[in-house]
This record gives sequence, structure tokens and C-alpha cells, in this order.
Amino acid sequence: MISLNWVKDYVDIENEDLHELAVKVTKAGVNVEQVVSKHIDNLVIGYVKTCIMHPDSDHLHICQVDVGSTTTQIVCGAPNVREGIKVIVALPGCVLPGNFEIKAGKIRGQESNGMICALFELGVEEKTEENYNKGIEEVHSDLNPGEDANIYLGTDDTLYELDVHKHRNNDCYYHIGFAYEIACILNKPVRLPEATYKEIKENVKDNITLSVDTDKCPYYTAKMVRDVVIKESPEFIKKRLISAGMRPINNVVDISNYVMLEYGQPLHFFDKNKLGDKILVRDAKENEEIITLDGQKRILKSSDTVITDGKKPVCIAGVMGGENTDVDESTKDILIESAIFDAVSIRYTASRLNLKSEASIRYGKGLNYEYTDAAINRACYLLEKYADAKVLSGTVKHDKVDKKEKVVTFKTSAINTLLGITLTDEDVKTELKRLDFPFENKKDTFTVTIPRRRLDIDPNINDIAEEIGRLYGYHNLVSTLPSVPTRRGVYVGDVLIRKQISKRLRMLGLNETKNYTLVSPEMASKFRYDEEEAVVLPNPMSVDKSVVRTSLLPSLINVYEYNKARRVEDIFLYEIAKNYEKDYKEESKVAILMEGNYLLNNWQGLKVKCDFYTIKGIIENLLDYLGFKNRYTFEKATLPEMHPGMSAIIKLDREMVGIIGRVHPNYKKDEIYVAELSMTKLYEKQVKPIKFKEASKYPEIKKDLAFAVKKDLEAEELINQIRKSGGRLLTEISIFDLYVGENVGSDEKSIAFALTFSDPTRTLSDEEVTEVFDKIIREVENKFDAKLRNK
Repeated sequence: MISLNWVKDYVDIENEDLHELAVKVTKAGVNVEQVVSKHIDNLVIGYVKTCIMHPDSDHLHICQVDVGSTTTQIVCGAPNVREGIKVIVALPGCVLPGNFEIKAGKIRGQESNGMICALFELGVEEKTEENYNKGIEEVHSDLNPGEDANIYLGTDDTLYELDVHKHRNNDCYYHIGFAYEIACILNKPVRLPEATYKEIKENVKDNITLSVDTDKCPYYTAKMVRDVVIKESPEFIKKRLISAGMRPINNVVDISNYVMLEYGQPLHFFDKNKLGDKILVRDAKENEEIITLDGQKRILKSSDTVITDGKKPVCIAGVMGGENTDVDESTKDILIESAIFDAVSIRYTASRLNLKSEASIRYGKGLNYEYTDAAINRACYLLEKYADAKVLSGTVKHDKVDKKEKVVTFKTSAINTLLGITLTDEDVKTELKRLDFPFENKKDTFTVTIPRRRLDIDPNINDIAEEIGRLYGYHNLVSTLPSVPTRRGVYVGDVLIRKQISKRLRMLGLNETKNYTLVSPEMASKFRYDEEEAVVLPNPMSVDKSVVRTSLLPSLINVYEYNKARRVEDIFLYEIAKNYEKDYKEESKVAILMEGNYLLNNWQGLKVKCDFYTIKGIIENLLDYLGFKNRYTFEKATLPEMHPGMSAIIKLDREMVGIIGRVHPNYKKDEIYVAELSMTKLYEKQVKPIKFKEASKYPEIKKDLAFAVKKDLEAEELINQIRKSGGRLLTEISIFDLYVGENVGSDEKSIAFALTFSDPTRTLSDEEVTEVFDKIIREVENKFDAKLRNK
């Protein structure tokens, strides 16, 4: 939280609309999450002119209170209300914390136009028994009756809650850093706070020696003050700490926190008399112990950094001080520590010990050594002024900081290229001046020195361009379309056919599964229909994962058994994966397994059980979808682990691409149907572009017929003959019935066909269709010794 009253000390924002300023800050790259105002309207200073007892109460008082423009009557029950004191008055219309609105009314018959307030009623203090017993707040201030009481309370402040990007470092975590941000946005100068003080002759080096025995402390400074007086902090310090979310304690502790919130540099105050005359900064010893200021014993690790008195730890560096050197009411001499520690180490220690604090957060983000010096001087100034301290001369210091300046050289054209805008040299000068970045401009080249307060900026043109761009205003950038050619992103190659197959099978009700490529020798020996030689691992993790599979079907059957054991009914699975054989040949396959009711409607009692023709229809649908219609056939075959009467090979363009059928009952008793296709072979096949065919304008003629034929005659032979005999007028043929029973011979079967006749150029006559129909019957009967049923 950033207090705008505090920021006013460093940059002039007196006449700025603070809500509009928040918008400007956000547009410049630092997100103001919320603008918080603690101001309470209709809250004024009052003066109690008279105070008498209420006639109908033993504890209420009737007060005449001067509120500036008028004198009003208020009934008050506080024990300390009396004539002649200044108080805080909430006038009618005032809304106090808790959404409590003050209204004019009567209390036990007496008119009351407001409320005289205690601090806990205003949300400034907690409502404790002690605070309740104190009664109303007695104002000791030069403020006159009628003036805004928020000035006295410090609630006239406006706060910015910042959401600082992680790359912005810590310059917006303290008030001077944020003042620079506002100053560059408003193009105003920054005033740094007073830090001058008088030094006595005594030198700090005569009182303390410093040794640093770790690489995790590149910078350590210490000064000393004597004869401090522990007392209450001045009002402005207390109010600002409260606004920032910190509880005031006493002037010494509050000054430490105040400087940290001001400069972003955490300080630590040691009681010099408890500390002794030596400081040693080192890595902690494994399991070393320290009791911290919160009274907890902490067990340290060797990765932590500690401040010691030469022997024992007195502070966990950058995290929390030790109880053995804390500043208390009897403290007179203080050693002030202002240092820089390794940011990563501090973050690790704070996280491990669960001691994240305002100080450890700032140490963990990295610090600027210039502000390390400025902060210790500012602390000396405040201690001298508000704690009556005497500042010893000199400073003990350990300094291993790289002080090399961060310098960037660039041309305006390079900035324009990065930002996509057109700036002149004068524009760049203006923005650099607003940023308060020292620079030189010779001819068309800028040489910029990055201030040490901006640790987040690296010496490269990209960071400088970003700073210039955000001040110039991202909203001023002109949107342009990219000039590079673009094209529609699509799947291609084997990825495309894989996506098509997977999408189609999901649409047909199948669920995808994934299995291990490695299987057991027993599984690898099943479904060896293509005689591929499997790869056996020389050093497998287990026998179950020792062979690279050549078929996906054994894995699918394992998945089937897993689900069946858990009472899952109606299992429809597919898997797409790569197989590998002995000579390192790689082939992608798609396998399907179906068992149970493919369609199920309990309400209508409809059940369609999966059979050979169901899975065959799935394969036909898939191949048609891929563009292979009328190019594939199913040929009866005897295959390993497959039912001899219900298995076939699938051919595409007369080349075998897969198998289909029922799993042999000797292998699995359940009625399981499987199919496996080589996706690699499908991908290698050319697919002709889809051609548009206009729907016929002329009516079709449909006729049905059924032949009784020998059982061993395949339907495919009949279909081929019917198609040949029907000629061009026969446009569609399909089987709609297969019958075996008492109405045909014991060695016969009846197959019924639906025939469709049409011509896209004219309407067919019954006579010419009948002529073709009779020809079909005649030629089928003659070739296959078939009998037309119901002739």
C-alpha cells in the first residue's frame, strides 16, 4: 500500500485528481489495483461548550457542542465528556465503519444531532475493554471547531494498492521509488527527504569492529547513536505507519520501519550494550540455534546467513533479529545496521522458517547500495530529531559491490523499430528527462546511464525502449496489421488421417484407450496374422514389459477384461498407436474392440447387440469417410485367435490393410469382435477429390428379389453378377435379408436384395426396367443354379 499523503513529501500532487492519477499510473505500466480512501465524510472537530446530566439517566450527558458553523445539542454517554474539551463529532449523514449511519433523533426524550466519537468507533483503534473504558477521544490539536477531523486522525489519506509485476523489482514497494514513478508521469521533480545531522567527536570505529566472512553479504554499513530516549512517535510517523498497515510501537522501532517504507531499505537496530564490541557476518552453522524477536527458537542451516557478536548469532540476516540484542525501554545506545544480502538466500531462509516479513520481501528482491547509505543517514537524522540521539562520527563498512555504471548506447531509429512508431530525437530527450535518466546526445546517438534505483532495467536497448514506450503511452501506438503472409493452419500428413480416424470412431460411439508399447511374451504371441518378428528387450524392467508389440489387439483385450471385471457392460474401444518389428520398421495401426449392446433403449425395450455385421459396418463407415468408397473388400480368411467362420481380411485396392472378425471362443468365451487396420497403408493410398453429383430430377424405380442359393456361395459373388447384369440402369444394390430355415433346403440359404433403377437424363418406363430385371434373374439363376423365391 502506498500513502499519497506520504508521497506528497517528495513530489507535488496537491492539485491532482488522485483517481485520474491512478489511471495514468496504470496506463504507464504499474497497475493500481484499488484506490482506497479512509476519509469519513461529515466528521468534524467540535468544542464542548456546556455539559449537564441528562434528567432521565444516571450516565448520559446533554452537551452543547460548537461544530464551527453552529452550536448543536448532542447526548453523550462517555464518562470523560465534560465542558471545555475538543472532541470528534460525527454529524448527521456521517457513515462510520460497519456502515453505521448517524441520524438526528431523540435519546430518552432529549434531542441529539450527532455523536461524539471514541477512536474505536472510527476504526482507528480496536474495540478492546481498555479502549472502551477510555471513552471519547479528547483532541489536543490546533484544529478549530468545524474543521475536518480526518486531518487529526490521519484518515484524510488516499492509498494506492499496487499489483506490481514480478519483473518490476522493488522500486514501487517504497514511497520514494513510487514518487519517481509519479514524477515521470507528471513530468515533475522529486524532492528527497532531509538527512543531515550533527556528529559528535566520538567515532563508531572505536566502539565496534566489523568482519564479514561470507559471500552472501556484499555490502554492510553500521553507524552508532548514544543517549536515545524511548518514547511515543510523532503523530505524522504513527499515522503514516498505520496507513501502510503497520502498528506503531515506539519512536525508535517506528523510525526503523518508517525509513524502510520510505527508501525500501530495511534497517536493524541493535542494543549496543547487549551486542558488545564486535560484529561478525557469516554463514550459520548446521543446527545452530537462535531465539528471534517473536520469542521462537529457530534451528538454522548452513545455507542461512547470520549476524553474530563474534560467537553467537544475534540476528538472522535479512529476516529477523535476535531476542538477545533487542531494543527495549532501557536502551540508550543503538547500533544501526543497513546492509545488502544475497536475495536468493534471503528468500530461501524466510520461506523455510516461515518468517516472511516486509523486510525479507525487500531483501529478497535486491537492493540499491546508494539507498542503503541514504537510509542509514535518514535514520540518524530522525533519531536525532525525535529520539534525542547523539550520532557518532564515522561509519563501519564492508563493500564488495560492483559499482560499474549501467550504460546503454542507441539511436532513435532503433527505438522506433522496436516500438513500431516514429519518434524524433527531441521526443526521446523528453521521455528520458521525465524518467530522470542521465544521458548524452551526440549527433544522432544517445548514451544513457541507468540510475541505480532501477535494478529491474538491464543495460540493453529493449528495456530503454520499454520505458520510453510506456511513458509515450501504449494507447498512442497505432494498430497495424502484420505484413507477413499468413495461411490457414491445418493438419497434414499422417497427423491428419489420425485425427480423422479418431474423430470418426468417437462419433460412432467408441472410446479411445492408450496402452504400453511393451507387452509380455504371451501377449506378443497372439494375433500374429502378418508374421512380423517382435523385438525382445535385452534388459527389460520386468517380463510383463519385455517385448515390443506388433499388434494392438492383445492390449485391447486386456483393457476389456479390466473393465469387465469391474462390471462395465457394453464395451466399445479403439486405440491408435505405432508398432515396431525386428528390422526397426515402424507402422501405425488402429485397432477396434466391440462387445455388448451397440444400441440400447430401455424405455422402448430396444436392444441392438453387436455382431460381425456391426463391426463390419463400423469399418465400412470409416473407410467411406476417409474417401475409399467402392475400393475395399472383405475376404473370408482363417486367422490366429479368430473364429474360423467369422473372420476376414480387409483389402483396399486389392492390398491387405487389416483384419476383422470375432475372437475365437477358445481364446475368450465372450462374444468379442475386433478389427485392426494399418493406418500407414491407408495414409499411403491416394484419395481422389470429392466430386459433386447433382441429384436426379427423375423418379427412381425400386424392386426387391430373393434367391435361394447354396450356403457356401458368398453374397459378394451374387452382388457382382447382379451389378453386371443390371448395367448402367441399376444404380444401387443392397442386401436387406438373410434367411435359413424350413422354407429353403437344408443346404441352402435365402438372400434378399433391394435394387434401385434410375437414369439422370429421363424417366424410365416400366417395360425397360422389367426387361433389365428379368435379365438379372435369368443370368443369376443360370450361373449359380439359384432359385428365385416366390416365383
